[in-house]
Amino acid sequence: MREALIVWGGWDGHEPEACAAIIKDMLEAEDFKVYVERSTEAFADPSIRDLNLIVPIVTMSKIEKEEVRNLAAAVEGGVGIAGYHGGAGDSFRDSVDYQFIIGGQWVAHPGNVIDYEVNITRPDDPVMEGISDFPYTSEQYYMHVDPSNDVLAATTFSGEHAAWTRGVVMPVVWKRRYGQGRVFYSSLGHKAHEFEVPQMRTIFRRGALWAAR
Repeated sequence: MREALIVWGGWDGHEPEACAAIIKDMLEAEDFKVYVERSTEAFADPSIRDLNLIVPIVTMSKIEKEEVRNLAAAVEGGVGIAGYHGGAGDSFRDSVDYQFIIGGQWVAHPGNVIDYEVNITRPDDPVMEGISDFPYTSEQYYMHVDPSNDVLAATTFSGEHAAWTRGVVMPVVWKRRYGQGRVFYSSLGHKAHEFEVPQMRTIFRRGALWAAR
């Protein structure tokens, strides 16, 4: 049986506990044994190197050097990691080591919660199979991203809320490698109710399964 670890915490505005419960149910439906922890101390446990998947849901907060060092070693050794929105893309702002794993870092969401479009850039990828461009209502994440990411979906900024961003095409969903580990990230998912959007839920589920091999 595959095993996954969900670690939740940080800023309550992203409803990490509720989202952790949703993802736990999602993974258990795929026959994972799922462990749920509330502290980043779990990342320092050497046994995480035996897992198939790690799902961090921690916006902002702090991560200790030994915690991120052990996490990086686990992923580099082949453990998958799958994250979404601020739970993975705005975690541990002072840890460049963590950002190197994920492949990006949130820097702004002009206009806060707005209507925008998600454009599928890799319809040939199994994660995106059968999914077309779709409208979305949430925070449109402006991120600093790693150029080595394999971008599966993107969004174009209108410039309405920050004129200098007009026409900027920003990655929304990507896959990448970190050593032997598979890394999946989606910037969708500001609140728990967004998992009710079929495209968002399907993309995350497929991405997590890809990361877990």
